[in-house]
Amino acid sequence: MIDVNCYILPNFGEGAKHMEESVAIAKEAENQGVKSIIASPKQMIEEHHFFIPEVIEGVRELNNRLEKEHVKVNILTGQTVPIHGDIIEMIDADELLFLNNTKYMLMDLPENHLPQYTSKVIYDLQLRGYQPIIAHPEKYGWVEEEPNAIYELVKAGALIQVCSSSVIGAHGKRIEKLSKKLIEHNLVHLVASEAKDRKHYHYKKALDSIRKEFGHNQEYYFIENGFAVANDEPVIGNEPLRIKVKKIFGLF
Repeated sequence: MIDVNCYILPNFGEGAKHMEESVAIAKEAENQGVKSIIASPKQMIEEHHFFIPEVIEGVRELNNRLEKEHVKVNILTGQTVPIHGDIIEMIDADELLFLNNTKYMLMDLPENHLPQYTSKVIYDLQLRGYQPIIAHPEKYGWVEEEPNAIYELVKAGALIQVCSSSVIGAHGKRIEKLSKKLIEHNLVHLVASEAKDRKHYHYKKALDSIRKEFGHNQEYYFIENGFAVANDEPVIGNEPLRIKVKKIFGLF
């Protein structure tokens, strides 16, 4: 299995606090059957930028450490890019990392709103041959209020990744319910750990939960799509469905 979004690199803002924690995450991932992890530190936190050479060097150092520790998990390069209007220009200037040097770009949306230009960015990326992946939209309050915004993004060509902790209820029942509602309506293509410590590495637990609720095919779907992203192959997608929203009594 391949975990396509993990904050495993040490000393990258919201990631693992130190190398020992990074090794502990990798060991836990190995125990859960994960063979490769895409390290995806946030490209920018507040005003601080993490540049491509820093990520590449961080991955190299971690892989060297894992080899010495006899941990059979391969760390791949990646980055989580906040959506903004200059993404194409930054790509042209070789300032952004794609997941494992593929066409797939992992993107963050704002927590409090959906920018009006989001669909345009998705269109422009696809026009260049790139494939945007939106990370963890289930965590945002505005998605709970208007879940069909995700339907529109999927119809526009975006892929959606939910966090394994969301699926198992670690972020609360409402986020768990929203995650599974998005899965039920074919609005999720990938599940990833997003872990920054060993304690919260819930990748297999999330897949187990998905299998129990949706069946083996749904579990295999997410596993296959993780391999597809890491190997620059097409991701499987089922026809997205609109979510029925009860305006008076809330979602679902």
